[in-house]
Amino acid sequence: MKLIEKKFLDNDEKSQILKIWNNEYPKTLNFSDSSGFDNYINSLSEPNHYLLRNENNEIEAWACKFERDSEKWFAVILDGKLHGKGKGTEILNLIKENETNLNGWVIDKEIFIKQNGEIYKSPLNFYTKNSFKVCQDIRVNNEKLSAVKITWEI
Repeated sequence: MKLIEKKFLDNDEKSQILKIWNNEYPKTLNFSDSSGFDNYINSLSEPNHYLLRNENNEIEAWACKFERDSEKWFAVILDGKLHGKGKGTEILNLIKENETNLNGWVIDKEIFIKQNGEIYKSPLNFYTKNSFKVCQDIRVNNEKLSAVKITWEI
């Protein structure tokens, strides 16, 4: 597997990431077509994308660092078959490089259903094991999402 960093994604990369996104995130966050995902990607300010590719050059994980409200934020998604294999930590360590802090939203309640009918398992413990702090008083709650802000600092 190889991990690469790039500023812009091509259409094939977006398509592969969208497939992982729709398979792994709750259905409420799925995009029905590529234009919705394109709009999301295009809304990110100063993005740096990180792609984990397998031996067949297929994307199995995606991460992105970007600016939001004068802070550095991130998003990460891994194909479920990579969970528990250290790849998520490897990606987090890479995106922490050259940063003094990072912020993200994490779904912390196991009340959402994935596209395949399984319950979406919260990755909150994964992030706390990787030195992120939970900001319990900063939340987003709406019909699509219930999440808490996490932050990491040197």
